[in-house]
Amino acid sequence: MENYIFGIRNNIHIFDLRITLDALNASLVKIHETVSKSGKILFVGTKKQCSDSVKELAETSNNFFVNKRWLGGTLTNWKTISNSINRLNELENTINDPAFANSVSKKELLERTREKDKLQLNLGGIKDLNGKPDLMVILDVIKDKLAVLEAVKLNIPIIGIVDTNADPELIDYVIPGNDDAIRSINLYKKYFLETMNDAQQFSKDEKYAEKEITN
Repeated sequence: MENYIFGIRNNIHIFDLRITLDALNASLVKIHETVSKSGKILFVGTKKQCSDSVKELAETSNNFFVNKRWLGGTLTNWKTISNSINRLNELENTINDPAFANSVSKKELLERTREKDKLQLNLGGIKDLNGKPDLMVILDVIKDKLAVLEAVKLNIPIIGIVDTNADPELIDYVIPGNDDAIRSINLYKKYFLETMNDAQQFSKDEKYAEKEITN
């Protein structure tokens, strides 16, 4: 990360914010491009500080997220993950069916509910993904190194928040910055949300213009 560092003060590495700004802009351009073309973005952040932000980013933009635990093979072994997602959908349907609920014991219903909750926690954010995303945004490339490696294996572009103790080599769009502080995470979230909202509006305007030309 030496190229991104301005200097050291009180044994703390200080980022060169001019470089961070350019890198952030490049990442936002990629997000805008992906959303405006109706591409799928998978947000990943299993660290406690960014768990809620990752979920909000995905749900607000109709995208996808993993915010509790990255299961090995989430992308590279999609067939197995799909089986678990099918099981989750099956459990949701049966538990919500009054006829089924009345036909089984309370113990069995509780066991199925617990199984569903566990699957929902790990897979709820990707159950409608249907294969690999067009872009991944990873908020801590060390904590979620497995996600990085799977994305690299499948040639999925990665935007990553990369702190001074991380290795930027595998990240396509490096955002040099703090990946721990809530204030930093909220700042990234703000820019990501604004960019996705703008891209969605841009896409609507383009479709409207095309429709007008056709008419």
